[in-house]
Amino acid sequence: MNFPVFFSKKIAFSKDNKNNLSKVIVYIGRISVALGIIVSLITVATGLGSKKAIENRISNFSGDITVKSTRSNNSYNSSVLDKKGLNLKALKSLDEVAGVQSYATVSGILRTEKNFSGVILKGVGKDFDKERFQSFMVAGSIPNYNEDGYNNEIILSEKTANDLDLKPKDSIVAIFSKEEQKPIYRKFVVTGIYKTDIKLVDDLYMIGDINHVRKIQGLQPEDIGGMDIFLKDNANMTREYPEIEKYIGYKNYAERVIDRYPQILDWINIFNQNISLIITIMLLVVVINIVMVLLILIIERTNSIGLLKTFGATNGQIRAIFINYTLMIMVPGLIIGNVVGVGLLLIQKYFGIIKLDPKNYFISTVPVDLNPVHIISISLGILITSAIVMIIPSYLISKISPVKSIKYD
Repeated sequence: MNFPVFFSKKIAFSKDNKNNLSKVIVYIGRISVALGIIVSLITVATGLGSKKAIENRISNFSGDITVKSTRSNNSYNSSVLDKKGLNLKALKSLDEVAGVQSYATVSGILRTEKNFSGVILKGVGKDFDKERFQSFMVAGSIPNYNEDGYNNEIILSEKTANDLDLKPKDSIVAIFSKEEQKPIYRKFVVTGIYKTDIKLVDDLYMIGDINHVRKIQGLQPEDIGGMDIFLKDNANMTREYPEIEKYIGYKNYAERVIDRYPQILDWINIFNQNISLIITIMLLVVVINIVMVLLILIIERTNSIGLLKTFGATNGQIRAIFINYTLMIMVPGLIIGNVVGVGLLLIQKYFGIIKLDPKNYFISTVPVDLNPVHIISISLGILITSAIVMIIPSYLISKISPVKSIKYD
């Protein structure tokens, strides 16, 4: 067996260590490692979990990539998508495309006897992905929009329903205006209530039949205002974007969801910065504590270092002994940190104990992304970084004289 490894195991697991002066320091080192692991795991798991949750929510509602007409302006009333050069079949056949749904939008006002609310009616048709939208439903059911006549059933956001004191099966009057024409009135029945926790969506959108939008806007039966394209993995959004542009026609344009909602992109970028900052701070704290432990162990075992040198051990071998010894001290801290950290994350993942205000965070519960690669990487990263950093202070051993160290008390 390698001499430094053998000797470091001997002193690490020796019963003589139970009452030495470094006992408290060793415990402090282990606690710092455990806390570093716990904080790092929670930061990475909740930070990446929040990023994914926000991206998935907005993508599942609006699509990862939206296709619109170049004639679109800042109005919520969508312009007709140009069909020249638009190859819907080719779009759907792309490997990363999970689905495509058409829509058209028009702005209006919902009015009750006591209150009113401005809304955007997002009209959808027979290609509406009900299964994807089901994750947002909090009450009622999703109507069937078959584009056969006019379906008067709508889905309201929980925010709008609460503001207007509406519940499933209630009726509501909507008012839509057109230039130089009288207001258009429509009576709808609320069949479902949804909640995305994203204020930019919940404050505005209601889902209804695309034929109502076509009628209000004066569109033809086959006209659409845009397409929501859903990808199998929204992490591939940037890579697939140029491929999708090839099949949409030159009078239409594609827009990524992160470009459509820049406020959300800014919020997501904050997670990246926070994760990097906290991981760096925790790594520094752990490394500083472990280096202090190493230095104290060297000072405490000066006599042992002198004896080892007297018996012919080289400075390199002795440095390796103490670095291995310190890393072995870290192992219990690593185990405890991972057990406690993963345990806390599992509790949050399955019970959602910690809540958030969706007005500020776009999500109502702290989400958790437990990736084994991240868990292993954090532990290995702290262990390897500590081992490398300890090389420099371990050179203190070469300054210890065998004659003086044996007399050291």
